[in-house]
Amino acid sequence: MQNGTDLYPLDIDGALFVKACGGPCTEGRVILARIGEDAWALGDSKRPGTEPLRFTTEELAAAGIDPARFGLTV
Repeated sequence: MQNGTDLYPLDIDGALFVKACGGPCTEGRVILARIGEDAWALGDSKRPGTEPLRFTTEELAAAGIDPARFGLTV
């Protein structure tokens, strides 16, 4: 939660998740989807039953995660 913003009420049904691959995407990878203005869902394709975590753009940047590496724009 950043600046009092709770991202978990945001609906992620229908969100388009993309895989982050360091090479060929032959195995599961980290997946990321934009779920709103300055809001992202980050999951694990190897654990499809686990709900993705939610982050702001600032939180992703602090963790060294750049959505552009996923082919997404901020």
